[in-house]
Amino acid sequence: MDRPTDEQLDPCQQRSEQRVADAYDESESGVTAVQNPEEEPWWQDSGMPWHQKPTRTDYWCMGWIGVVAVFGMAMIPLKGWLLGLSPDVMMGVSGSRIGAAATGAMVSVGESPHWIAWLVLGSLVSIKLDWVYWWAGKLWGRGMIEVWAGSSERARKRYDRMEKWAGKLGWLGILVAYAPIPLPLMPVVFVLSGASGMKLRSFMVLNFIAATAWNLGFIAAGYAVGDPIVNLLRGYGKIVNYVTVALLIVVLVPGFLRVGRKSAR
Repeated sequence: MDRPTDEQLDPCQQRSEQRVADAYDESESGVTAVQNPEEEPWWQDSGMPWHQKPTRTDYWCMGWIGVVAVFGMAMIPLKGWLLGLSPDVMMGVSGSRIGAAATGAMVSVGESPHWIAWLVLGSLVSIKLDWVYWWAGKLWGRGMIEVWAGSSERARKRYDRMEKWAGKLGWLGILVAYAPIPLPLMPVVFVLSGASGMKLRSFMVLNFIAATAWNLGFIAAGYAVGDPIVNLLRGYGKIVNYVTVALLIVVLVPGFLRVGRKSAR
C-alpha cells in the first residue's frame, strides 16, 4: 500500500511525525558533535612543549622555567648596582662575565685578593638553574625549542641552525655554549643535553667546568687591559645609583603595563 501524502495525513499525525523527525535530527547532530569535535584540547596547542596530556611533572618543569625567566629579569638591576660597588662580588653573586672581566682589571692593580673564591662561587651560581633546561629536554625532547622558535620562520631557522651546531659538537657543546655570541646557543645545548639522555651529574659537572673556564678567560682579559677598565669602573661607580634606578624602571614598568592591560579586559 502506498504511503499517504502529507496532505492526506491528519494534522495531529503530521505534528507527531515532525516531532519524531526533529528528535532524530538532534540525536544525529549530537552523535556527530561527539565523534568530530571542532576544537582540539588546549594541551595540543602548538605553543605547548608537550605532545600528550601534561602531568604534574610537566607543570612543575614549566613552572621552573618561569622561575628562571623571572630570576634573570630580577638580576639585571642587581648586576648593574654590584658592578659599580664591587665587581668581584658581582661575579660571585651572579656569575657575570662582565663582572669577571672587571674583577681581572681590579686584580691587576692589586685589589680583589679573594678573586679565586668569588670565581668558584660565581660558577656555582651561574649553573644553579641550568638543570631546568636539561629537565625540559628529558621530558619533552626538542619541544621547548619549538616553543622558543614559535611561528616565526626567521626564528625557526635560527634555532634549527643552533640545533645542528649542538648536534655536531655533542658534549663539547656545553663548553662552546658560553661563547659570547648573540645567538640562543646555550639554552638549545642544555635542552638537547637532556633530550640526548646525558646524565644530570655529567651535565652539571661539564657545565661547572665550562662556566669556570670562560670566567677565568674573562678575568685574564680584564687583567691584560688593566687600568683603562679600572678607571671606567670608578667613573661608573659615581653614577651607579642612577643606572640601577633606570634598570629597575626598564624591568618593572613593562610588567605593570601587562598586568594593567589584563585587568582592563
